[in-house]
Amino acid sequence: MKRDLKPETLMMSHGYRPEWSEGAVKCPIFQTSTFAFRTAEEGKAFFEVAYGLREKGAKERTGLIYSRLNNPDMEILEERLKLWDKAEACAVFESGMSAISTALFEFLRPGDLLLCSNPLYGGTSHFVHHVLTKFGIEVLGFSPGASREELLQIVEASGKKDRLGMIYIETPANPTNDLVDIAVCRSVANVFGRNGRQVLVAVDNTYMGPIWQHPLRHGADLVLYSATKYIGGHSDVIAGACLGPTELISRVKTLRTFLGNMIAPHTGWLLLRSLETLKLRMEKQSENAQVIARRLARHPKVAKVHYLGLLTPEDGEAYEIYRRQCSSPGAMVSFEVKGGEKEAFSFLNHLKIVKLAVSLGSTESLAQHPATMTHAGVGHAEKIAFGISDALIRLSVGVEHVEDLWWDLEQALDKIPEHREPAPEVMLSPNYV
Repeated sequence: MKRDLKPETLMMSHGYRPEWSEGAVKCPIFQTSTFAFRTAEEGKAFFEVAYGLREKGAKERTGLIYSRLNNPDMEILEERLKLWDKAEACAVFESGMSAISTALFEFLRPGDLLLCSNPLYGGTSHFVHHVLTKFGIEVLGFSPGASREELLQIVEASGKKDRLGMIYIETPANPTNDLVDIAVCRSVANVFGRNGRQVLVAVDNTYMGPIWQHPLRHGADLVLYSATKYIGGHSDVIAGACLGPTELISRVKTLRTFLGNMIAPHTGWLLLRSLETLKLRMEKQSENAQVIARRLARHPKVAKVHYLGLLTPEDGEAYEIYRRQCSSPGAMVSFEVKGGEKEAFSFLNHLKIVKLAVSLGSTESLAQHPATMTHAGVGHAEKIAFGISDALIRLSVGVEHVEDLWWDLEQALDKIPEHREPAPEVMLSPNYV
């Protein structure tokens, strides 16, 4: 009787057979630039499929040609990543930004409208506002709490409803943990599809990793990851991934071939290693984060905590979206200290266990100051509108012992000088002597 194995079991072997590599239990690093063909006819057949000159036969395997097109480490990694999101296909890249930029370039044309949620990761924000716009693509943003009717109105008011090409969202948002309803975005995209061209919904799922949220099941066409984060999980690799239907990912892979931003064999091998412990790591990180978030919420030096695990029915639609879309509150905690940049920097400078560094999702805990670091390129007015204040700190919770982490956070909070609100300015009468 055949058993339907769980993804965490399949991470150990799926897509690889030891007899392919002298019986090696683990997939080796295929550190080669090119692959030998057995015959000239085989080489011709491989290239016909690779360049789309004909469809692959029902029992025909994609042949290995050149590591810019395909490589065993890359292909096995793509097969395993598909399992978590139950995606038809996956394309992996040498960075998260290369996955995002390749997908956007492939599916948007000059004159198109891109509707995106706010806030976005700083790198993505810069790309859509300062790079895509050079190619004649208009970018419009919306707030996480926008309703379906408000999104429809934004597109209608743009005067470009017939050119809406994609709705791009980041949920939970970096760094505020704001949520966006994927199903609502799908509904809006369906309204503006025309002439056989589908308006795509793309979701950056980096904050939730492939464990805690599955956007394709809620109507997304594409799900994107900085695989540097939870998927890699050890702060020793830069990578990205894009998943979705075979038809769409085939187009992404074709552009990847000619941009040359595919993943390298060694990077793919490192990620294969990381996938074996992905669920264990992420479960521990979420467990730690839930304890930390509750304690931060009670600390006298903390003004507010942004964490999905603290949402209640009183939070309205945000709570409902969380219940529908997420299976865990995750391990990303943002909080505001009482005060501003001075107090936030004091906290960060006194950390002893938690590293003061950007990135997230790794085994070690990391903390940073979004307003002056990851989101430094976002305009001041936009930061205020998006809730990225000078007092905001982003914490990526790792797998350390939770009591050691809390000791470190608490002692750093205690070092923050007492914050006193400035006294109101006294306006003197012009007749005052």
